[in-house]
Amino acid sequence: MFRWFLMVAVLVGSLWGAVAPKKVPVLCYHRFGVEVADSMTIKNSAFAEQMEWLKTNGYTVISLDTAMQYEQGKIKSIPTKSVVITVDDGHKSVYSDMAPIVKKYKIPVTLFIYPSAISNAKYAMTWEQLRELETTKLFHVESHTYWHPNFKKEKKSLSAEEYAKSVDKQLNGSKKKLEEKMGHEIKYLAWVFGIYDDALLVDVKKAGYTAAFTIDRKHASSSDNPMALGRYMVVSKHTIKDFEHMVDGTEDRMIPSKKEVVKY
Repeated sequence: MFRWFLMVAVLVGSLWGAVAPKKVPVLCYHRFGVEVADSMTIKNSAFAEQMEWLKTNGYTVISLDTAMQYEQGKIKSIPTKSVVITVDDGHKSVYSDMAPIVKKYKIPVTLFIYPSAISNAKYAMTWEQLRELETTKLFHVESHTYWHPNFKKEKKSLSAEEYAKSVDKQLNGSKKKLEEKMGHEIKYLAWVFGIYDDALLVDVKKAGYTAAFTIDRKHASSSDNPMALGRYMVVSKHTIKDFEHMVDGTEDRMIPSKKEVVKY
């Protein structure tokens, strides 16, 4: 009997001593507008409603870097109800439509940018606009590869040597270009189309990134591979209730078969 009690005590003690993973919801947006132009556009009014919901319900929008430093143990704590906002691609609607709302609510936003489009594509922002946004201290630029490739297709269509060169350009080339243009270190990357594999996870770490993000619909957690952290893509069809379930972890706790699959 004594031996049984001892085993239970050891088990309970080990559970008490276990460190719970640190989790933070990271949201991912793309385009903004007065009306919904496509599935990746969210109405300005809907985004403003979401930001108001966060404020009303006691959430604090923290920077991506703060969240990552917390998960890495570099800072001890963050507000209990914290959330991170990111935007992929660098669409000009970030400057024209999103920025006024961000400034109103004074919330930090990380922009994942692929530099080939900036000051080149008609749909994209310019380098001047990106630098202007960063001067507000609310926006911060990070990497989204160099030209938004589909790694799955490239791996099939290119030779091994060509593919290796392409991966280097997408990871190292983007980091170097953005650091040159923005004048600060680039530490984080968002996987294009949410595509990554074991080899790419090794490559992105070798390229000097601190963390990389998917669109796997779950909280970014310290228990996961830091090069494949979850994010929730927010699109036009999501209701405020859907938004709540992303932020409060309800969707994260769903069994895989019940989770939403949002396609690009």
